[in-house]
Amino acid sequence: MAASVREKQAAALKRMLNFNAPPLKNTASEPVWKVLIYDRFGQDIISPLLAVKELRDMGITLHLLLHSDRDPIPDVPAIYFVMPTEENIDRICQDLRNQLYESYCLNFISAVSRSKLEDIASSALAANAVTQVTKVYDQYLNFITLEDDMFILSHQNKELISYHAINKPDILDTDMEAIMDTMVDSLFCFFVTLGAVPIIRCPTGNAAEMVAVKLDKRLRENLRDARNSLFTGDTMTGGQFSFQRPLFLLADRNLDLATPLHHTWTYQALIHDVLDFHLNRVSMEEGLGAESSPAGARPKKKNRKTYDLTAVDAFWQKHKGSPFPEVAESVQEELDRYRAQEDEVKRLKTIMGLEGEDEGAISMLSDNTAKLTSAVSSLPELLEKKRLIDLHTNVATAVLDHIKSRKLDVYFEYEEKLMSKSTLDKSLLDVISDPDAGTPEDKMRLFLIYYITAQQVPSESDLEQYKKALLDAGCDLSPLNYIKQWKAFTKMAATPASYGSGGVKPMGLFSRVMNSGSQFVMEGVKNLVIKQHNLPVTRILDHLMEMKSHPETDSYRYFDPKMLRGSESSTPRNKNPFQEAIVFVVGGGNYIEYQNLVDYAKAKPGKKVLYGCSELFNSTQFIKQLSQLGQK
Repeated sequence: MAASVREKQAAALKRMLNFNAPPLKNTASEPVWKVLIYDRFGQDIISPLLAVKELRDMGITLHLLLHSDRDPIPDVPAIYFVMPTEENIDRICQDLRNQLYESYCLNFISAVSRSKLEDIASSALAANAVTQVTKVYDQYLNFITLEDDMFILSHQNKELISYHAINKPDILDTDMEAIMDTMVDSLFCFFVTLGAVPIIRCPTGNAAEMVAVKLDKRLRENLRDARNSLFTGDTMTGGQFSFQRPLFLLADRNLDLATPLHHTWTYQALIHDVLDFHLNRVSMEEGLGAESSPAGARPKKKNRKTYDLTAVDAFWQKHKGSPFPEVAESVQEELDRYRAQEDEVKRLKTIMGLEGEDEGAISMLSDNTAKLTSAVSSLPELLEKKRLIDLHTNVATAVLDHIKSRKLDVYFEYEEKLMSKSTLDKSLLDVISDPDAGTPEDKMRLFLIYYITAQQVPSESDLEQYKKALLDAGCDLSPLNYIKQWKAFTKMAATPASYGSGGVKPMGLFSRVMNSGSQFVMEGVKNLVIKQHNLPVTRILDHLMEMKSHPETDSYRYFDPKMLRGSESSTPRNKNPFQEAIVFVVGGGNYIEYQNLVDYAKAKPGKKVLYGCSELFNSTQFIKQLSQLGQK
């Protein structure tokens, strides 16, 4: 299996940190010590991929932001990793004038224009530093990889390409062009890093189509310019796609607005929904527990703790897509296993403490020495295990608090029933007006899902009744205004998306976790197990990957940048099913869809699916964007 895009991006970064030479295999030689200067964009790209320790192993002693006050270090080479923006270029020129470093290796995250290069050249001349600028590279790394099979376009300035930005009613054409160009630039970088020219499919008449047209043009221009093409020679060999090209499905967020609002039940998606989780780092406040401060004293400041959830963490890799109850159970099992190992070490220590008082201890010593040696040698491993168990205990407990206080299990079950059009056990109005169930935002999300998925729009009188209940619950109704317009508009355009016959089956309460020794008090939380069903995006991908004819996807446009004449044909050339696909959602994505695609690919041996989106939002951030649109 060839390298994933995450490995390729990490390899490209390592090559860059080694002055754009392939990293040496023999680690005996000391690396060249150097400084790394990046901007916020560079920081976001590097941080999910390389830990500080890895940077140090590559010889990076300092890593600093470009626009911070930096002291001159005249005898050290500097590697820059920045976006080619005006202010960054100005700052680099200033560094050259101030002679901050011994030499400058400039790497631009995305392609730098000729005029900006000339600015740097003239500054270097003026500062008499031409010989010190050793290399200038375009890295084409303008995207952020979060998982082996997931990427986003940007984290900084993401509001510039957000759902809100694309769907503003008063958007100017020039702004729209700029947004599309930003996205296409990142996607182009993604395919350069991947080393593959995809076959592009997209729906008609929306932002996704605009992106597709521009991306096709950009890839085509690059392929045609044979001398400077980025898709030939060494980059393409050993590529992931030896004989077959990947399918690139550009989907539009408007295809399915219910999923981003949905309450979820899998671990990773829940963390993203209820905690502060971005770029694979979750930060949460530590509760102080029971020790309350004495009366009159100032309450202690809560510490914010951040945890990295990375690919190295085996528990995370195994369970990030599992339903929450399973995760709680597994954390508990890990904890019990760890305690058993710890007790073993303690027991050995006490035996070793018997310093030859009786003959028995001496004979025990000899075979216990061996045992203790092995126990001690496994200590670092034990400690690392303990760190991971603590991490997941803390994170899972925080998630559980939200589930219990907001009755998220009830919401999840109810919404699944709405989306799969099965019978409801109690009326929507009851849930909305139940003061104990969830926050106003939870209620709004539930109602919007009902509104989006309803075959018939509720009558005016019913709607008024719902609105009153929502207002009484303290909801802001502006998202509904936008969804109303959106629904009226989509109704003309297409049939509502269907959500498959999903649903959940409650599994009786937690028998195992309920024992008193458990960390997690799960009383009253339903043990729901998810039935596998495909969300709209996954379903469309399935039609296109398997080359099935389906009214939903038959009108999708087909682009092949490798065809010389850009013949606009919607008829695909090859009739073989695709093995590899990349799904990209214009207007933002979420972990629910990502998880759904991962499960889909697991069920189809030999198929690989990557998921990307212009930004990653949770429902809180999405509702905020909807309400901004609704206030217009």
